Amino acid sequence: MTQQESAPQELSDALAQVAGEVDRALSQMLPEPEGEGPEATLFEAMRYATLEGGKRLRPFLVVATARLFEVPDAVSIRVGAAVELVHSYSLIHDDLPCMDDDPMRRGKPSCHVKYGESTAVLAGDAMVPLAFEVLADIRTHPDAAVRAELVVRLAHAAGPRGMVGGQMIDLAAEGLDLNIGEVARLERLKTGALIEFCCVAGGILGRADAKELRALGAYAHDLGLAFQIADDLLDAVGEAEQVGKAVGKDAARGKATFVGILGAAGARDQAQLLARQAAAHIEPFGPAARLLIEVADYAVARTA
Repeated sequence: MTQQESAPQELSDALAQVAGEVDRALSQMLPEPEGEGPEATLFEAMRYATLEGGKRLRPFLVVATARLFEVPDAVSIRVGAAVELVHSYSLIHDDLPCMDDDPMRRGKPSCHVKYGESTAVLAGDAMVPLAFEVLADIRTHPDAAVRAELVVRLAHAAGPRGMVGGQMIDLAAEGLDLNIGEVARLERLKTGALIEFCCVAGGILGRADAKELRALGAYAHDLGLAFQIADDLLDAVGEAEQVGKAVGKDAARGKATFVGILGAAGARDQAQLLARQAAAHIEPFGPAARLLIEVADYAVARTA
């Protein structure tokens, strides 16, 4: 099953269109291997881990929210590509033996399996400064204040009070009996912080007012939790061939998840509730928010 088969046709087409544009942008941003030296191997690993795979949902959220404010796709695609660089770096590092020890990612060998652990670490390391280089470039937005705000917000979302902090909690929580509030906080940092940046970034590009930014942030909060619950369900009841990576890892590691606490049926109900709440937050944007509402449904219905 492809990444869009669970989505309505209009959303499927929109996801595919944005994914294609993001992939083209990333191909231009990522350095091309030249010669046969060590740097060529690094560049090859960066491209291997970033191109040709992934739902590109995070860049789509940047583009879709930016369209609410009539921001040109050429601008929002660059921000989406920067997010995807950070996301891809996090996946490289998450898959390492010292982290989640996953041999597969996006239906192919993980970066460290293909290129070795040292090269994988460096490939991930190299993507982070490249992402901020993209955001700071005047081609991303003519207003330096907008570019600076994007840089600060992405740094916060990806750092110790966001994604990296959530990953640290996740590692420390293996075997612990976390309650649902603690699991929600973990996932809000590990997954939700970057999703929130994506949604708010569109508003920043469009110079949204405070009320509009709050609505986008609330949408992202509920969407991020719904998305993570869906991931938990895929790990618990999905098949590796469809999901594109190993499954059953959470239970094997004794990790507290929404599925472990609520059961599969209860977790699915919670994800659907969160999707409805996410949609309600952006209804004030009217018909222009239609695809974002469909994204919330897709996030919990996907099979990969």
